[in-house]
Amino acid sequence: MPRVSGHFSRMMDIADRLSLSTCWCSARHTDGYEMVKEMAGLGFGRIELSHGIRMSLVPGIQRAVEEGIVEISSLHNFCPLPASARHAAPNLFLPTSSDSREQALWQRYTLQTLIFAEKLAARHVVAHSGSVWFFFGSPERKLDRWIDHSGLEFAALPESEDFIQKRDRVMKRIRRSAPSSMKRLKALMETVAPAAKERGVQLCLENREGLEEMPLDDAFAGFLEKELPDTDVFSYWHDTGHARLKHQMGLLDHEAHLEAMSGRLAGFHLHDVSVEGRDHQVPGTGLVDFQMIARFVRPEHTLVLELSPKLTAEEVRQSREAILSFLA
Repeated sequence: MPRVSGHFSRMMDIADRLSLSTCWCSARHTDGYEMVKEMAGLGFGRIELSHGIRMSLVPGIQRAVEEGIVEISSLHNFCPLPASARHAAPNLFLPTSSDSREQALWQRYTLQTLIFAEKLAARHVVAHSGSVWFFFGSPERKLDRWIDHSGLEFAALPESEDFIQKRDRVMKRIRRSAPSSMKRLKALMETVAPAAKERGVQLCLENREGLEEMPLDDAFAGFLEKELPDTDVFSYWHDTGHARLKHQMGLLDHEAHLEAMSGRLAGFHLHDVSVEGRDHQVPGTGLVDFQMIARFVRPEHTLVLELSPKLTAEEVRQSREAILSFLA
């Protein structure tokens, strides 16, 4: 009996902590209050405000929070959206840009997100960290086009010598260009650190699926440790789907990467990857090993289901139950 009781207690703890990201539904709502009520109606007492929150949704969200319908676990930069954006745009301004005007805009809207997080009593802001840029075209896009024309299935990539050779050539070019981008990333992150610290909000750098996005996975832990060592301000956010996509391409070992990042880990975006390579799918239906993920989950971690807007409400419920089963 005690084992069953302990299992039930942990399941209830996970249920209380589990958030749903607004990326699932924000695009089809015009009223933030109704959006929050829909999410709460699916069993969520906590939500993450993703990078598709338009200013028109903000009053309703604030009203719902004031009424205690939900708590806000986290925000995803930029939130709310800059007025110039009409749809989710987390990479609208890059912290790795060499353009001083773009850097200033990244800083401005990141500060806006930190202020909004404080108003909503959220303690984490998830952020993308920019990318390298190539004047003569993206080598990653060329690799994507080659994959599309090769006829290779996503699951077959690790066994293809042609793919491995082309992937390695692409990564060699990216690695050569990374240091200057990382220098700019560090400098710009440091400009918003005082505001984050003052508000008690952590900036959480998320692992990404793009080959050109920073930091490169094998350099991530070292970058945080050496360049952004303040654990009160900077932490790591683990996206299970992004890591699995990179694992499938032979660019990281998912479990080893989580182990390396565990000391700075603040939270998770939880979703699965289909055998065709589509992420933000129902957990337990694809390639992500959630039993492995469960070994790294700690009581202090924020847990967020980040699901495709193409999923139905029933699939959201299925996702919630699957995560409770895996993590409890």
